[in-house]
Amino acid sequence: MAIGAALAITTVIYVVGHPTAMFTILTGAQFGDEGKGKVIDLLAENYDVVVRFQGGDNAGHTVVVGDKTYKLHLVPSGAILGARLLIGPGVVVNPKVLYDEVNVLKSEGIKVDLGIDAKTSIIMPYHIELDKLRENARSQKIGTTNRGIGFAYVDKFSREEIQMQDLTDPLLLEEKLKEIAPAKEKAISDMGGDPSIVRDRGLLKEYLDIGEKLKDNVTDVSLEINLALEDERNVLAEGAQGAFLDIIHGTQKFVTSSFTTAGSACANLGVGPVMVDNVVGVIKAYITRVGEGPMPTELKDEIGLKMREKGGEYGTTTGRARRCGWFDAVLGLKSVFLNGYTEMALTKLDVLTGLDPIKICVAYEIGGETIDYPPESTSDFARCKPLYEDMPGWTEDITNAKSYDDLPENARSYVERLEDLLGVDISAVSVGPARDQTIFREE
Repeated sequence: MAIGAALAITTVIYVVGHPTAMFTILTGAQFGDEGKGKVIDLLAENYDVVVRFQGGDNAGHTVVVGDKTYKLHLVPSGAILGARLLIGPGVVVNPKVLYDEVNVLKSEGIKVDLGIDAKTSIIMPYHIELDKLRENARSQKIGTTNRGIGFAYVDKFSREEIQMQDLTDPLLLEEKLKEIAPAKEKAISDMGGDPSIVRDRGLLKEYLDIGEKLKDNVTDVSLEINLALEDERNVLAEGAQGAFLDIIHGTQKFVTSSFTTAGSACANLGVGPVMVDNVVGVIKAYITRVGEGPMPTELKDEIGLKMREKGGEYGTTTGRARRCGWFDAVLGLKSVFLNGYTEMALTKLDVLTGLDPIKICVAYEIGGETIDYPPESTSDFARCKPLYEDMPGWTEDITNAKSYDDLPENARSYVERLEDLLGVDISAVSVGPARDQTIFREE
């Protein structure tokens, strides 16, 4: 079939599927911590449904509204604006963390309209214990958050998971644990831990109590999203972490335990790919990384420290200091290919104020060879040396800029150079943490 004919058929399906609704996927384009929470919060004004499609409470989104700062780990960022919030079956949930977050938001007078997919995997206390024991035993640390994320995903793929629906049925939970518990107890014991945590009655009662309280929130997320699109309601799918923490395409083994790229949203949520209208990537004006793993442009000098302090680069979830470096356009291009971004949002441009020159990594040197695309092997990637292009800096305070033309010429040149290198339009530029410190560029 000719490409034109295929496109024509796709268009017909698209129009029939949701003629005026909008389905947007948003992901991080670097190593996470790109500022997705702020961007999602701004976009959510135009969406009726905001859904989280992967990850767990190892992710953290910070949203600033006026003098209030909200740090969310599981509740989707659209909570502040009253959207319908969904947690998809590709997420792994610690019910205690989720329940606490919901209660904190409610205590602030925020209505939380939350649905949790019945098949969402539950992070059990034994997952957290196994995570801590395994990380402590590693000679080469991964930098896990010790929240049980990876072990919960292992159980999902080995078909030994506890699901959200199980927490609403004590007999079903007990029946499942009878089969699962012996292997978990042995694994914890073999690693020197206390196996009694697996069937601890107090912990199980706490989980069941939360399950009872959240019983009315259990839903079929795939059905809700598809019906929302049919009803011409807009849906925003929110990713956690970033492209290079993806379990397949990231810098293994220094990755998270889920699929973080845009394509996984459809598989995890049960929505056909022809329904997708936009894919938004969020990038920071420089690059950061938490934990271990290679990062070619990392700055271990005063400039890196200045970026960290000025940008407040400390993990929302762990509080760990983030490693900082110059923008890596080589990784950026791969992220564009992995996600198929239709547009991008650039955050923390203000952090670069006062630096001159500002460097952009445009290629790598490895073994005497120059390459312009990251190698597949993580060990090869770790040997890559950045090759930089210098851009002139600016000294003007840009935090009060209200339009793109308010930015200094050199700041605009930097944004436009990133567009050239990535081949994607940057439609929004953030110049500070507040909601009103975001510039939406006009065509």
